[in-house]
Amino acid sequence: MINKRLLIKNLLAHNDENSFYDKKRKVDITHKEGKAKFLKHICALSNSNPKNNSYIVIGVEDEDNKIIGVNFFDDSKIQNLINAYLTNPPIVQYENIPFPHLPDDKVVGLVTIRPIDKITSLRKNIWKYYGGSVFFRDGSMSMPKVFDIEIKDVNSKIVHAIESHAQNNIEYTLDGVFDFMNKRKDYNPQYKVFKEYFVLCWSGQKKIIKEDVFYSRVDIELINEQVRLFFSTLDEVSITYNNDTFKIVEYVSLGLQNQNKYYKLEETIIHFEDNAHYNIETKLLFEPPQFDKKVLHHIYNANNAILEKLKKGLTLNKNEELDLKNLPATYLICYLNLFHEAIDKLNEAKPYLKKHNKSVYSSYQEATRILRKVKYS
Repeated sequence: MINKRLLIKNLLAHNDENSFYDKKRKVDITHKEGKAKFLKHICALSNSNPKNNSYIVIGVEDEDNKIIGVNFFDDSKIQNLINAYLTNPPIVQYENIPFPHLPDDKVVGLVTIRPIDKITSLRKNIWKYYGGSVFFRDGSMSMPKVFDIEIKDVNSKIVHAIESHAQNNIEYTLDGVFDFMNKRKDYNPQYKVFKEYFVLCWSGQKKIIKEDVFYSRVDIELINEQVRLFFSTLDEVSITYNNDTFKIVEYVSLGLQNQNKYYKLEETIIHFEDNAHYNIETKLLFEPPQFDKKVLHHIYNANNAILEKLKKGLTLNKNEELDLKNLPATYLICYLNLFHEAIDKLNEAKPYLKKHNKSVYSSYQEATRILRKVKYS
């Protein structure tokens, strides 16, 4: 089993960007330009390295390989995006890898692109790239090219060596368990060994609501691979497990005028198998709450007025500051109630929310995370 933290260190230490490896400071797939660039890199790496795994490391400075980290990214729907836009889509896995020196809310993103030995191309137009385009790696760049020759396998030995040097061992596993238990000692840390092989650690603040047990500030890590499977400071989560599976049900709080309710968002089940393999199954459970259209029109217009004041740099009054805290969630609710233009307003608000208030910007990120799950299901 590969220790993904070691894998990242080996990739950064021994390789410039090439035909099987790329690095990014950040990736943004919430907008068409970001989606298009991400798909281009997936396409280019898949085509340029058809016999081996290819990798993208996210959260690294380009000049000196300094690890700065990115926000935890839930990848459960990323394969749906790739399948929608690419012909001969490769299997792509996005994993969140914690590093000891990073803050709790930061990880390094590791994208693994599995080999398919077929030519991958864009299925349809996106941003400035045309459907049918084929991309390859040219040094550290992903470039469109005409495919007219067979791609030679020049990477197998080096990729195999890198992956071999990143194999996990019992020392790394034990260190990982102790590190997790110490770091999360204020949040009821626990661990369980599945199938005598997999070590899963989790923690969270426990609360009981009408005899049901929920957790907040949840952190879940598969120690063998140094992969963070789940992290949230906002949501309520229920956790159940047996000898074969570990199940997480994620809830989100939504509502209008501070009358919020909890709604099931997504169920994640980790299945541990006897052959030292595991798989993760996700299922969207979310049913958007429906509200009176007249009330929504009033709130939508009030949000637009607040956004205009932010854009003009005007000071908000006390009531507007309170409404601003709910602005991302209410734009999301409007969109889910068929106010189609509300999502454009939410995207338009991003830079102003980020500049105005860290807490409000966190609410924006939560709203876009829910939207991403719903959109690509």
